[in-house]
Amino acid sequence: MLPAESEPAQEEQADTETPLESLASICTVLAIGLFVMTFIFQNFEIPSGSMEKTLLIGDHVVVDRVTLAPRTTWAPFLDYRPVHRGDVIVFLKPNPETPDLFLVKRAIGLPGDHIHLRNGILYLNGVAQDEPQAAKPNNNGSYQDAYNAYRDDFPSLMASVDQGATASWSLEMPTNVENGDLVVPPGKVFAMGDNRTESLDSRYWGFVPQENIVGRPMFVYWSFNTPADQIEKTSVGDRLGFIVHIITHIFPGTRWSRTFHVIR
Repeated sequence: MLPAESEPAQEEQADTETPLESLASICTVLAIGLFVMTFIFQNFEIPSGSMEKTLLIGDHVVVDRVTLAPRTTWAPFLDYRPVHRGDVIVFLKPNPETPDLFLVKRAIGLPGDHIHLRNGILYLNGVAQDEPQAAKPNNNGSYQDAYNAYRDDFPSLMASVDQGATASWSLEMPTNVENGDLVVPPGKVFAMGDNRTESLDSRYWGFVPQENIVGRPMFVYWSFNTPADQIEKTSVGDRLGFIVHIITHIFPGTRWSRTFHVIR
């Protein structure tokens, strides 16, 4: 009996990707990444201390741009919801004096809410709010933290340029004050920083139109110890100097404990 002939070994053949196919794959990944970072998530840096201790200067945050966006028919599967009181929100500043400026504050009042402050304590619809994260005026020797009648007993005094308010808010504010309360109109949100004594917020430039809201910061992905006056250094030399500082101090300057810190 003749031995059975062995079957020839079958070699696996891998298709070689052409340069054009490689370029197409890279472009697809970049397009998807650009879509995600433009319409779903976006990163922002915190440049000021108006939200301390919730957000620190030098925090880099990932912002969810979907949840608070207006509902659309083309993506019914996405989880949309309206702004809630207490949400930390990112939005375009709502006045013509400084257009296209992104700010981050906390949503305090929604349409129909009655708001006033007494000695820095927030009263919402007549009820004093427990806000452990909110800074109050105090006598610690700091001029910025000392009691300020316009800011801390809002809206007992009308807005004016002399009080630091914008000209447009000085005209609009009196039309929304009722029996000592500021009443939030339809389609608007009243927002304040958690660092109340150092925050230029709705008390100074008015309500945030809901269409101005970009999203809500979800978590800190990187935090670098940044001087409070860095935002004022706008020259090319200052910016390049700080970039060099970051590169040379990346490890000791990073606040490692804030990495993936969830924002509430």
